[in-house]
This record gives sequence, structure tokens and C-alpha cells, in this order.
Amino acid sequence: MKWFTCRHLRIAMLLGTLSLLLILASCASTPGISTEVQDFQVGQIIEVKTGKVLEFETLKSELAGADVVYIGEEHYTPSHIDAAVQVLDTLVVSGQKPALAMEMFSWNGQAALDQYTQQHALTEAQFLKDSHWEENWGPDFTGYERLVQFAKEHRLPLYALNPPRSLVRMVSKQGLEAALRDPEMEKWGVKKDMSLKDPEYEQVIFKPIELCHPGLPKKMYDRYYQASIFRDEGMAKIITEYINRKSQDQGPLISYTGGGHIQYEVPVPKRVRRDASSTLKDISIYLIALDPVREEDVQEAIDEGIADYIWLTALGPNGPQPRCG
Repeated sequence: MKWFTCRHLRIAMLLGTLSLLLILASCASTPGISTEVQDFQVGQIIEVKTGKVLEFETLKSELAGADVVYIGEEHYTPSHIDAAVQVLDTLVVSGQKPALAMEMFSWNGQAALDQYTQQHALTEAQFLKDSHWEENWGPDFTGYERLVQFAKEHRLPLYALNPPRSLVRMVSKQGLEAALRDPEMEKWGVKKDMSLKDPEYEQVIFKPIELCHPGLPKKMYDRYYQASIFRDEGMAKIITEYINRKSQDQGPLISYTGGGHIQYEVPVPKRVRRDASSTLKDISIYLIALDPVREEDVQEAIDEGIADYIWLTALGPNGPQPRCG
């Protein structure tokens, strides 16, 4: 029962709470890994395959050699923004020009992202309006402003990862198969052959949804699952397009999403590997705001091989994120 309550609740919690339409999670079992860490502390970076604590300096070479770095956050946690900025700054200081891709923006705002970060042609208010920030994510921009401003200051490409919310709603209401036939999907270059048969993904996707939102009709759970597949396929599309056109002088893409989108390398990373070059090198960094009374969650994440690295950070001003149930 512990495996269910910790692992599945972590998925539900980290994927965001904007609406049931946007619930998305996945995981795949990995052989247990014993950790050498005796006392978890804020600031530790743990190499999951060995259980050893690494210095950030050791991680630098991995970052520099990657095509894509997946960073999985707990939404609106300032220390997670700090970690992402540190990764970006390290690459910039080393002479690379990374790109940043964020779940918090949707494709219909890409033109505004380009104008704001590359040309500095928009005020912040106009940028938020033209990027459809509130429509696609929520009213509070301050939590993510530092990442956007870093990209703007250093003229880094900034990419919107999420399909427009209107498309996600379409999938949720009509089902994936019917929605993919809509002309609006073709307008956005959405692939037509998305498969719903994904045993790894399906293994746990219903558990957090059923736990957090019990008693809903099975059809509704199925539609949430299909919307989840659609969003992850959409995010993978943007990352894959960057990798396939990436030139030698371009740095890695830093993908910044909720942790549930990168867990166990199933939701987004697996799809990028399917479609990108066979020489792709990726690494995943899973951010956990350390709650001293729930250290067992950290140990479990290590044992299950949740990512390549776990980075322990400070809790946000509102304390631990709530669980369902």
C-alpha cells in the first residue's frame, strides 16, 4: 500500500492542479537502488543509479554534453526555479547557448515568446496577454518570471511546450481519435497516429486520478487519460523538433515541466527518444522540496529510479504541497 500512496500521489501532486483536463502522470518500475545517503539535506544532488551525493561541479560536464536536460519541478516552488536558473547560468557561463522550453506556455503564445525574449519589443503586460498566459496556465506569473527574464536577458530561445488548452479540451470532450480528425489539429501540425496503447503509461495513470477524484464515470477517466497522452505527445513534439534541427553550435534544450512529465523516463522522454536521432543524449533531474517529516518519499524515489538525478531543495513559502486523500 505504501508504494501506491507515495508513488501515485507524487504523480498526481506534481503534474499541476489547473483542472482535471490537465492531469497527467506516468511511471515505470525500475529495479531497486540502495542509497548511500544517511541524512537527506537541502542542496544535495543524488545520482540515482549509485545513490551517491554529487557536487554540482560534477554535474556540469553531464549538462554540457546533453542534447536535452529534463528538469521536473513541483509547481510554484521558488527553490526549483533557482535550480533551473543555476543550470541555465552554468551553461551560459561556459560559453554555450542553451534553449529553454516551458510547460507553462502553450503553442499559441510562441510568437509572443519570440518577440519578448529575442527582440525585447513587448512590455511584460503585453507579453502576458499575447502569450495567453492566464488562459493556458493561470493568473500568477511571478513564480516563473525569473526563468523568462533569464532567457530574455541572455537572448536564449524560449519555447512553449504545451498544446493550446482549447485542443486539450477538445480531446477531453471528444476523445483522442475524434479530436485528431478536427482541422484545428492539422493547423498546429499535430501528428495523426498517436497511440493510446502504452502499457507503461497506462499502468498507473488511472490510480492518481481515481484517488484524487473518486466516483467519476469510467468514460471521464478514459478521456483524462487520452488528454494526458495528447499533452505528452505535444511536449515531445516540440523537444524533438528542436533536437532534430539543432546545430553543432547550439547548446542543450532545458525542458522545464512538472515532475510527473519526466518520471521514470516514460511520459515525455520516451516519446522524444522514439522520434529523435539515435545519437540523442538526455539527462533527467527530478526536483524535490525536502520535507523533513517525509524523507521516506525521497528514499522511495531513489529506490524506484525516478530520474537520473534527484536534487533536494528548500520547501516553498506555503510548505509541503498537499496530497489527495
